[in-house]
Formats: sequence, structure tokens, C-alpha cells
Amino acid sequence: MKHIEKLAAIREAMKVQGIDGYIIPSSDPHISEYLPERYKCIAWASGFTGSAGTLAITQDFAGLWTDSRYFVQAAEQLAGTGFELVKLKAQGAAEYADWLGEQLGAGAKVAFDGNLASLLVAQSVQHTLEPLEITVDGHVDLLSSLWEGRPALPKAQAYLLDENITGQSTVSKIEAVRAEMKKNRTEAHLISSLDDLAWLLNIRGQDVPCNPVVLGFVLITTEDTILYIEPSKLSAQATEQLKGYGVRVAPYEDVFKAISALDVASILIDPKRTCFAVFDSVPKQVKIVEKTNPSTSLKAIKNKIEIENNRHTFVKDGVALTRFFKWLEENVSSGKLSELSIADKLRELRESQEGFVDVSFTTIAGYLDHGALPHYSANEKSNYILQPKGLLLVDSGGQYQTGTTDITRVVTLGAATQEEKEDYTLVLKGTIEGSQAIFPTGTRGYQIDAITRRPLWETLRNYGHGTGHGVGFFLNVHEGPQVFNPAAIDVAVEPGMITSIEPGLYRVGKHGIRIENLVLTRKAGSSEFGDFLDFETLTICYIATDLIEKSLLDKKHIAWLNNYNQWVFDQLSTHLNAEEKNWLADKCQAI
Repeated sequence: MKHIEKLAAIREAMKVQGIDGYIIPSSDPHISEYLPERYKCIAWASGFTGSAGTLAITQDFAGLWTDSRYFVQAAEQLAGTGFELVKLKAQGAAEYADWLGEQLGAGAKVAFDGNLASLLVAQSVQHTLEPLEITVDGHVDLLSSLWEGRPALPKAQAYLLDENITGQSTVSKIEAVRAEMKKNRTEAHLISSLDDLAWLLNIRGQDVPCNPVVLGFVLITTEDTILYIEPSKLSAQATEQLKGYGVRVAPYEDVFKAISALDVASILIDPKRTCFAVFDSVPKQVKIVEKTNPSTSLKAIKNKIEIENNRHTFVKDGVALTRFFKWLEENVSSGKLSELSIADKLRELRESQEGFVDVSFTTIAGYLDHGALPHYSANEKSNYILQPKGLLLVDSGGQYQTGTTDITRVVTLGAATQEEKEDYTLVLKGTIEGSQAIFPTGTRGYQIDAITRRPLWETLRNYGHGTGHGVGFFLNVHEGPQVFNPAAIDVAVEPGMITSIEPGLYRVGKHGIRIENLVLTRKAGSSEFGDFLDFETLTICYIATDLIEKSLLDKKHIAWLNNYNQWVFDQLSTHLNAEEKNWLADKCQAI
């Protein structure tokens, strides 16, 4: 079926069930960002493959609500599908619910599949539409009966990590979560989010591309811990090992039955990371405490072993990146390199490093105007052939058993224009400002965001995405609770957190620039005015200097850049052969 035929089939199913508006979120029962093939419902229905968006369908209109990262991609992918792009004004907002409220009259019915919508999304829809006398039904799955050949749930093997990698035992992590449950006066806690589950049980899997997680739920009570998972994913040894940690294993699908039969006074549930279907299964007599998963905050603070393992990982990743950029420079004039082929080469070079497992997300290799699309993903149709001219943006990362990396660099493949140099230098200036920040304990992410944006704002430039996101330890490349963006999110930046700093600048139809490093928050010292924090840069890869307009940098920016590039050379040179070492020495020369 073509997408326009799928839309017609959905509308027919809506008619049969008396549904006036149908919502399809981009999610799964674990409210994941990256989805198993079975749950890529938006891609199946509309053809849009971005990681953030929501479809809303009536008999008269079908729209995809998404944010500025995907405006160009969505417009291209939705052409001829019957769906239209609706540009979100605020990233993550349920603006489609307001639209449905304006379009539908009293007595209308709106529905969605509660397995695909978080409790927070479901509540937003209910609170918007029910006062308008529009009925909301969160238990309607229209797609399963229409989706021929829908992929089954993955069944790849899961495995447990040694404590010398994770730095903390499963038993102590469960104890830490129980301590938080006690503080919140709750007797049970359900973990639906896959990275929280993976952290808690020191378990990893292969169920989601780029994210080493395994599909499952964990139910913790004051006395018991139950992992709901496809049993065949665990070896007998792993099952016994978990049993020794006090963790019982039960079939994945039994979680709804277990929640429905809960015999406790209260349960802690994360409204952002629990699907509505699970929430609605909780017995009415059980008090629900809605709060962020305790494990989300606990895993954000990396322990000493995780930090040390990460440092080794960034050396490996830096070696792969150095070899990649050297190879790129030497071969770009061949006319045989493309956005897709260089992504394959970068993966190949990472694979040669010990402990490599997967890329941490699909590599963004954006040449020329494709660099202006922050979440560009090359395909056979869009794939540019590289020429010895123009700018190339490469945003990539690796999953290693000892850490997760995420880095963006921009290089010129030929002579650069003055505009390109100025844009590049101002973005670099923002990266340096964020990296050099010293700030008091209690500082929030939006304050770091503003510090980083200042050099761009001063020249009336800006970018539409956040400045930084948390990064997991051999886990999801996007991890909370901290985030560096303009939203006034009340989460403090704390020592031990690993976060990206990645300002950008995008000129549609011309070029895009983003320079990204990962940083570790650490203690900077104390004074009579309190305790202060700063950042240690973890990413080890040279920053190109041939694009710099030096007059736009202050002495402190030049000093930081020269020190950084020298540090990169010192860290990597002993791992390179003579030719690679000489090439990197040239790239790291002080300006």
C-alpha cells in the first residue's frame, strides 16, 4: 500500500469505530526516542522517518506536527502522502490537541493507542479536549489490523555487564532506588524506560538500533524485584545471576497482569516515561505518585569507574576520527566519495577499535546545503557526491562497552567563503564559551545554554535546537534529566554529569555548522560566595583551524583552542603511526 492508501484505510477504520480524530505518537510502550521496527508507526503511515513527531488525522485533514529540526525533511518525505507538515511553535508541545479542539465540535471522539502515548501526552490531550466535551479514548489501536507484515518484537540476546565496567553492582543500585521510593512513601515502582532498566540491572541488549538496550519492564516493591522480559533473551547463567541479585524473571507480556493485580498502597510512576496503557492498568485503590524515575537522576551522575572508562573510550574514538578525517582529505578529489560512503568508512574505522559495539546514532554527514538540516539522514535519493569544495558537517558517535561518544565537526573540502568563515568562527566561539564556563552550584541548563549562545546572539545569529543533552554510559546517546536548552527546566547541573555542548548555525540552501564536544561537570572550587563548578572536555578530536576568522576571537578563545588541539595531539599521537602523527601535528598547530 502507498501512504495515501494507508491514510484512506485509517480513515475508514475511524468511521467504523465512530472516531473523529486519531492521534499517532512517535513512541512505543517504553516511550523510547529510537524505536524497534515494530513501533515505527509514523514511518509506516506517512513515510516520515524523523525521531520526533505526532500524526493527527481527521476525515478532512492529516498532519504531522514536528519541530524545526525536521521541517525540510518532513516536507520532502510527506509529498504525495496525503499528510501535511504542521510546524510546531514549541518543541514537544501537544499543539495537535489544541488544533483538534478547534476543528471538532462537542460530542466528537478522539482516540489513540495508549501503548504508544506517554502518560504526560495522554493527560495533555485529555485536559485540552475533555473540557470541550470531546470524548478521549486512549485504548484504540487502529494500525495492527491494517499493517500487513508488521515486524515482530526483536528477540536478540541480552547480556550482563561486569561491575569493573559499570562501577556499581545491581544490588546497590536497587537499594538506592528503594531508598528513593521510601523518601516518596511509595511501596512499588514501575520502570518502563529501557535505559533506566539497563542501568539498574547492568544489562544490555540489541533490541533498538544504536541503543544497547533490551525490551522489558522492572517492577520493584519493598521486598521484590521482577524483570519482565522475553525469557529466551537471557541465558540460563544470566537468569541465575539475576536471581542471585534478588531479581526474578517473568514473561514480558505479564507486566499488565501484574500491574492490574497490584496489592500495595502506592506506586511511583514517571509520567514522561510510562505509557498511558500501563498507567490505566493500576487498580483504582492504589495511589499513584507521579515523579521522575529515581534511576534517571542516579544514572546521570557517573561514578569514578564509568568516568575513567569513558576517558579510555574517547581516546579510541579520537584515533578513529583522526584516521577518518585524514582519509577524507586524501580521497575527496577522487569524486567517488558520497555522504553515505563516508558514513560507512567512519563506522569501519570505529569498528577497528577494541570494545566497539555499534554507532550511537545514524551518522549525519551533511555536505553543502544538507549541513543546514540538523537531523539530516542521507538516502540513495538525496546522497551527494563530495567534491573538493564547500563545507561538510559530520555528526557521529560510537557505542563502546566502556562508554558512549557523540561528536560534531565541520571541515572545508576546498576554499571557504568569508560568510562561511565568520559563521564557523562564531559557532566555535560559542562552543568555547560554554566549555570555559565557571558557574555556582545549582546552575540550571538554560543558564549554560545562554552562556553558549551569547557570541551568536551578539551578531544577531541563533540556532533552533538545544545546546546540549545528557549522554549515557554505554547507553542512550540522549539521556536526562539535565539538558542545556532555553526551557526553564528545574534540573541542576551536577558533578559527574556528562553533557554535550553543541551550538550551531544553519543557512538553508547554503551550509550548516555545528561544533560539538562532550563535557564532564566537575567541582571548580569554593569561595566566600559558595561552591563553583566547571567542565572538563572529554571529546578528543582536533578542531579545524583553516576556517577561522581570527579577528572574531578574543585572546582567551585562541588560548583555549590552541591548548585543546595540543591536548588532542598529546592524547592521540602515541596511538598513531608516523604518517598519521605528522598529519595530526599539522592540524593541531597553534594559530
